Amino acid sequence: MGRRLDRDISYSIILSMAYMQPKVAMNSLMRKVNGNKRIIQDTGTGGAYPASTDRMIWAVAAWEVYKVTGNQSWLEQSYTIIKNSIEDDMVNAYDNETGMVRGESSFLDWREQTYPKWMQPADIFESENLGTNAVHFQANIVLSEMAMLLNHNDVAEKHKSIAEKIKNGINKYLWMPEKGYYAQYLYGRNFKIQSPKSEALGEALCVIFDIADAEQAASIVSKTPVTAYGISCIYPQISGIPPYHNDAVWPFVQSFWALASAKAGNETSVMESLAAIARPAALFLTNKENFVAGNGDFAGTQINSSNMLWSLSGSIGLLNKVLFGATFLKHRLAFHPFVPYQLKDVRTLSNFKYRDAVLDITVEGFGNEIKTFLLDGKPSAAEIPATLKGKHSVKMVLNNLPLPEPINKMPNLFAPETPSVTLKGNEISWAKVENAVAYEIFKNGELLDKTMKSQYTVDTSSYGEYQVIAVDYNFMESFASEPLIVGAAKNTTVFEVENFLPKSTQSYSGYSGKGFVETSKTVNVTINFPVNVSVSGMYAVDFRYANGNGQTNTENKCAIRSLRETNKFLGAFVFPQRGVQEWSNWGFSNSVKVYLEKGQHTLALTLDTANENMNGPLTRRCSIILGSPRLISIILNYQWLADALIM
Repeated sequence: MGRRLDRDISYSIILSMAYMQPKVAMNSLMRKVNGNKRIIQDTGTGGAYPASTDRMIWAVAAWEVYKVTGNQSWLEQSYTIIKNSIEDDMVNAYDNETGMVRGESSFLDWREQTYPKWMQPADIFESENLGTNAVHFQANIVLSEMAMLLNHNDVAEKHKSIAEKIKNGINKYLWMPEKGYYAQYLYGRNFKIQSPKSEALGEALCVIFDIADAEQAASIVSKTPVTAYGISCIYPQISGIPPYHNDAVWPFVQSFWALASAKAGNETSVMESLAAIARPAALFLTNKENFVAGNGDFAGTQINSSNMLWSLSGSIGLLNKVLFGATFLKHRLAFHPFVPYQLKDVRTLSNFKYRDAVLDITVEGFGNEIKTFLLDGKPSAAEIPATLKGKHSVKMVLNNLPLPEPINKMPNLFAPETPSVTLKGNEISWAKVENAVAYEIFKNGELLDKTMKSQYTVDTSSYGEYQVIAVDYNFMESFASEPLIVGAAKNTTVFEVENFLPKSTQSYSGYSGKGFVETSKTVNVTINFPVNVSVSGMYAVDFRYANGNGQTNTENKCAIRSLRETNKFLGAFVFPQRGVQEWSNWGFSNSVKVYLEKGQHTLALTLDTANENMNGPLTRRCSIILGSPRLISIILNYQWLADALIM
C-alpha cells in the first residue's frame, strides 16, 4: 500500500477510498491527528510545519467521507480538528498582505525538485504555492459547510470569508492572463515574484474547487502544457535535476487533471488523461507512483513504488467519478458522467453502495449531458436522495454530442539554469547561462530591464533586492537568482541579543558579536528587544539563528515563534532545521513586515500556543539559538539586525 503519509491518504480518500473503504478512511485520517486535536503535518522540509502546510488536505478528505456516509459523529469530530488546525495556520502561515497562505508545494516536498537551489527552508516557507493555497481555500469552505450543518453560523460566515480572501489572492497574484493558467508560486524574500511554471495539481484543484471561473477553467485545461505521456508535475522541467517530482508524471495528479478536464468540458483532455493512466498500468503490470515525463518509463526515477494507493485510487476514481459521474454532495448523490466519443458504449456498474442504498448503474452513449435519467425505470432528476434505501437501478442515456476542445501538447522542455549573481562596485554580473539568449533584471520584485549581456549597472544609493532570470530561445524562463541586496549597509542597524540577555555557554561558532542566546519551551520563552526607530515606515524583521535538531529535508522540529508589540500580534517566525547537530550553521528566518512609528519600541519574540510543531511533548527538549535579529526598512532606508540560536 506504500507510505502512509497524511497527504497520500487524503488524496486517495478524495479520489475513491471514501466510498470504497469509508471506515478504513476514517481510521487512517485519525492516525494523523495529535492529542491536541490538530492535524499532523507530514515530516518534510526544514522540520515540517509550517515550512509545509498542506496537512489541510485532511479536511477535504474528511468532508468527502462525511458526504459519502452522513455520519454525524464523524462530522462533529472532524469539525473540531479542522477548526483547531486552521486557527493555528492563521497565526503561523496566513499572509495578510496577499490574502494567501505560506508553505511548500502540496506533495512536491523535495526542495530542489521544484524550487531553485538557493532557497533555504525558511524561503520555502515564505513561498505561496498554487496547490497549497487551493487546499487551504477548500479547507475553509469545508469548515464553513460543516459549521452550517452544526449551527455554528458565526464560524461558517468567518471561514467562508477567509476562503474568499484566499481565492481572491490566488486570482490576483497567481493568475497569468498571457498564458491562460496559474503560476506555480510566489517566491523571493522581501519582494515576491511569480514562478511562471505550471503546477499540475494546483491547476486541477483550482478548477475542481471553483477557484477558477468557467472561462478560466476552460483556459487552464486547454492551455496548460502537457507532454506526450501525460501532464508533468511542473512545466517546464528544471535543468540538472533527476526525475521524481521534476520531469515526471504522477498518476494520482493525472487523475485530478482528468476530473478537472471533465468539469471544464474538454473531451480531448479527458481521453488523454484516461490513456495516460491506463498505459503505464498496463505496461508496468502495477500502479507505479510516478514515471519519467520524457520517456514514459519508471526506470530512472529517484524513488518509486508499486501498488501505490493514490495511483490505484485515481484509476478507480476515474471510472466512478468520470465515466459514471458519481458526485457526492451533503444530502444526495448526483450524477455528471463524461464519456469521450472514443469510449461510447453501454456500461454497467453493479452494487454501488451509497449510504443505505445499493445501486446498479448503467450509462449509455457518449458526451457529458444526460438526455434521460431513470430511477427504477421511471424518469427522475439525476440524483439519489440520501434517504433512499435498498436495491435500485439507475439508467442514464447521454446526448451523444462530442466536445472536441484543444489541449496544449508540448515537447518535454527544460528551463535554463538559474543565474548566480554577484555585486562588484555598482555592477551586478553573472556567468552566461547555457542556451540563454536574454536576461531579465528585477528590482524589488518588479521587472526593471532586459539585456543580452551578463552584467548590469545598478543603483547603490538606496536599498534594493536584485534578481536575474535567464530566458532561452523557446522563451522558457529559469528560476530567478537569489535576491542580491544592494545598499544594505546604509539601511542596517545590528542589535546583538547577548547584549541584553545572558548569553549561552554552548561552544558553538559562526555567530556575530560576543555570543548568542538560547530559547526553548522552558528557556527564554519570551525575549524582549528594545528598538529605537529614527523614521516612521515599513520594516522587515528577521533573525539570524541556528537549529541543529534535524536534517533539512525531514523530521518535525522546525521552531515557531510569534512577534508581538504590547501583546499585539505582528507575525510569525519560522526557524527550520539546518542539519543534524549543525549548531554552527547559521541562517536567517523568514521576515515579518511591520509598520513602526518613529520612537522607542519593545518587540517581543514569544512562544504562543499556536506555535506548537507536530512532535508534541518532544518539543520540550528542542531549542534554537538566536544570534542577531534584523529589521530592514523596505520603504525607508533603515534595518535592524540581531543574531539568534534556536535549539
